[in-house]
Amino acid sequence: MTTDSPAPHEARRGRPPGTSARELEVIALRLFSEQGFHETTVDQIAAAAHVTKRTFFRYYDTKADVLWNEFDTEVATIQSLLAASPEDLPVLEAVRLAVLEANHYSAEDVPELRMRMSLVSTVPELAANATIHYDAWERAVAGFVAHRTGQPTDSLFPLAVGRSVLATCRAAYERWSARADADLTLYLDAAMKALAAGFADTVLVTEPDPTR
Repeated sequence: MTTDSPAPHEARRGRPPGTSARELEVIALRLFSEQGFHETTVDQIAAAAHVTKRTFFRYYDTKADVLWNEFDTEVATIQSLLAASPEDLPVLEAVRLAVLEANHYSAEDVPELRMRMSLVSTVPELAANATIHYDAWERAVAGFVAHRTGQPTDSLFPLAVGRSVLATCRAAYERWSARADADLTLYLDAAMKALAAGFADTVLVTEPDPTR
């Protein structure tokens, strides 16, 4: 998850000099934690970063989006990695490798991520916003499964794999955050291997036909 790459909409709007999406993210997270999400304004975030409000909006559409910069970059990375995966690689193995390569959190990142999780779980607006980003993560995986199996993205198995993978990764993330004793990839790897044991390619053939 960790990266200083611009958020997806930065390429559309152009990257202003002198600051970065990651710098704004760190400053916003600190202000949210110190004085509250609703009490923190975009003007305050921009001032703390020594940039203009206009510059802030070149990176983010809303202040809530600041918390999802790295997550959204992860989704884009996973999509690219899956698109480039060998056709003969089992579906869940391709997903596991992509998830591991896109995530780079270590134990020292846990305090920051705990603050982020606390905000998302306690601020209703952020919790609602999280659904949009989680859906994008699911669609990235479901789209890959649909491509590999020749099924529509909204059919049973692509949806089931997308949602199962997200739930599995979130479980690994929560367990890792609670223990803070290793890199996140250790937990992701173990969880994804367990999931893959149940989602073998041979069962991802077609949806059940109730008429049979």
